[in-house]
Amino acid sequence: MIERYTLPEMGRVWSEARKYELWCQVETIVLEAHAAAGTVPAEAVAPVRAAVAPTPEAVAAVEAVTQHDVIAFLTAWADNTSPRDAAAWVHYGMTSSDLLDTALALQLAEATDLLLARSSALVASLRDHALAHRATLRVGRTHGVHAEPDVWGHRVADFAFAMARSRDRLARAREGVAIAKVSGAVGTYSNIDPAIEQHVAHALDLRPADVASQVVIRDGISEWVSALAVIATICEAIALEVRHGQRTEVRELEEPFGSGQKGSSAMPHKRNPILCERICGLARVVRAQIVPVLEGIPLWHERDISHSSVERVALPDAAIATDYLLHLTSRLVNGLVVNVDRMRENLEATGGLIYSSAVLLELVESGLSREESYALTQAAAMDTWQSGAPFRDTLRKYAADAGQVIDEPRLDEVCRPERYLERLAGVFDRVATLQ
Repeated sequence: MIERYTLPEMGRVWSEARKYELWCQVETIVLEAHAAAGTVPAEAVAPVRAAVAPTPEAVAAVEAVTQHDVIAFLTAWADNTSPRDAAAWVHYGMTSSDLLDTALALQLAEATDLLLARSSALVASLRDHALAHRATLRVGRTHGVHAEPDVWGHRVADFAFAMARSRDRLARAREGVAIAKVSGAVGTYSNIDPAIEQHVAHALDLRPADVASQVVIRDGISEWVSALAVIATICEAIALEVRHGQRTEVRELEEPFGSGQKGSSAMPHKRNPILCERICGLARVVRAQIVPVLEGIPLWHERDISHSSVERVALPDAAIATDYLLHLTSRLVNGLVVNVDRMRENLEATGGLIYSSAVLLELVESGLSREESYALTQAAAMDTWQSGAPFRDTLRKYAADAGQVIDEPRLDEVCRPERYLERLAGVFDRVATLQ
């Protein structure tokens, strides 16, 4: 991921330097386990533990010759080990993927913990915003068309629960990637005792693989990327709602616009939803990683490396972009401008058509069949659409033509927007419990 969209903590997780630190950590723990079991000389442990991790530049210089990243790492690390002979016992009984998959599990776990923290912060922001606007009347829309009265907090509550579920989904996916694999060339423990793998897993707070070939099968990593894609898409849904609300014709919502910010190089009046548009765009980047990672599940026999090149790009990009999306979406929610007066103005923009569902039911209760009630209500509504006359006026006209008398006090009650929302209290009670 480019630097523009990389936040420092997540960028550090996926840096080459951090990768080599984790490789040193895994190899050292394996060596310590071997020494404790008497497999390798105990005196090899201290020099290896003291050896500093090789720099990315040092590894790259060796890899330019070897064309093998793990061998290059081992060679460069051995150069930092004194006495160098101790390094001979590093990687004992292991294959490259024992190191790669176990260290990758650590990176995925670290990245997930950062994402879970950001997700929880966003859930809290959405929860608080929903509760603050539990009585902010607005029109509910379906197909982009005015439907029935609603409150803004209801819409935000939907996002809050969706993000909470997405966070919990990611927490479950973490379990599927936090796996240690130290079982040799084809996963048969041919040159390494299963107890070593158990020791390494425990020391690194990972779970030992139930079974592996040369690699851990990629279903867990695929689930993890999919969980990130859902989080990214919920962020997009929030941003898209704000984008719609910020349109000039609507003007119910507005993303933060800072002092000195410019909206257009040509039109000084512009206050464009660029933050929301960036969120929507980057969500596509995260979703785009799902298929390439899924295709790392079917490999040739015990292992090929077709998944490797994909994961070097897809996993960091998915994590870094999701991290940035959560950061942006929290900023959006915390700074969101809600135009309460405009919401109320828009609520009345159709002359009362949004009350047609209640009118329909009132006519049924007055003794008309549903078909008759629907026909009368729709005829009055279509007249309002065409003429612009208030819905109550056209309703009276069509009711009179049908021999029906409108109960005006009852119609006052039916056309009261708060009436539509009296049963929403339970939703907000549930929102208040979100953590």
